[in-house]
Amino acid sequence: MSEYLEALRPKLSKEDYCKLCAIKIPSVHKFIAESAELCNPDRIFVSNDSPEDRDYIRRQAIATGEEKPLATPGHTVHFDGPYDQGRDREATKYLVPKGDYLSKALNQIDRDEGLAEIRNLLKNSMK
Repeated sequence: MSEYLEALRPKLSKEDYCKLCAIKIPSVHKFIAESAELCNPDRIFVSNDSPEDRDYIRRQAIATGEEKPLATPGHTVHFDGPYDQGRDREATKYLVPKGDYLSKALNQIDRDEGLAEIRNLLKNSMK
């Protein structure tokens, strides 16, 4: 198997490892391995979109407080907080390549500088 799959193996259950092995696209394995190295989760769940996996994800969203159950079985709700960055024009940064510019009304940052900033914010974010 690929070096990326082997790097991911300690963070995957046997079942999740098999699900990931079923994906025959090395660039997917590389992306997941690089993301796991950056964010450093304790474990990785791989969804195959089965009803069981969808139910697991729903249960986890409720257990972590990301969503709240509604009175209708199987239905949940999610509210964004008032400080959600997507709603804050001044905090939202647009990554632009050197030499490119967007509207002066937008908070722009050099793409390489912005990527370095976000990588710094993501480092160990899932630990």
